[in-house]
Amino acid sequence: MMLGGVVGWPIGHSLSPLIHGAWLSAAGITGVYQALPAEDEPAFDALIARGKAGMFRGLNVTAPWKLRALRAAGSSASETARRAGSANLLTFADGQVAAESTDGHGLLTALREQAPGLELDGARVTVLGAGGAARAAVVALKDAGAVVGVVNRSPDRARQLVAALDALHQTTEELRDADLVVNALPVDPAVDVDALSPHAVVMDMTYRPLHTPLLTAALDRGMTVVDGLAMLIGQARPSFQAIYGVAPPPTDVRTLCLRAMGGVS
Repeated sequence: MMLGGVVGWPIGHSLSPLIHGAWLSAAGITGVYQALPAEDEPAFDALIARGKAGMFRGLNVTAPWKLRALRAAGSSASETARRAGSANLLTFADGQVAAESTDGHGLLTALREQAPGLELDGARVTVLGAGGAARAAVVALKDAGAVVGVVNRSPDRARQLVAALDALHQTTEELRDADLVVNALPVDPAVDVDALSPHAVVMDMTYRPLHTPLLTAALDRGMTVVDGLAMLIGQARPSFQAIYGVAPPPTDVRTLCLRAMGGVS
């Protein structure tokens, strides 16, 4: 029995067990992927210890434990995870733990699927936020050739991020020049969509609700939007392969998620 799961707090809302469970069933794999609550650091560390003891093949990690996941792997963390400053995937073998960040992969996959006309190489991108999600986004977008700026309510946090990743520190006034705006905040940002270029793509990493107020406003203006569910599924694909050793089979997991959310595509 191959065991995996997703760790976070709170975790009951996570769609990851539904996504990975569908892939396990379609692939005919005898395995389990479950939501694992970790309310505090000792609970999180206990799950890592269980993984090292061979009880898990791998674990996805969500808030608030992505930084602690990176630290748990130490020198075994990938370059991508180290640059992102967090890890959302831990794999275990021979008593050791390795860390990876697939969030950037998920972001780029979502953009390719829902904004295929956007050329990232040379694009002007603004990321809203300066936390772990924003940092992962900046790394992926810069690697794709974009010119990336960061807007955050805390100037100090924004300056730390841009200094570490060679990005630009921007203000909300500069959003009008962006080809892509990515909300990496856990809340709805104070952004006037009418101030953006009508040709800009707007992305929100949040997937509950599917169409956040930011995306709804952009849709009402006729703009191209990218939702957080596409990113969630995109980051899950390499995680599934890392944990279970095979690529996820072709399965319409998005429709399954939308049904579970009570929404439509």
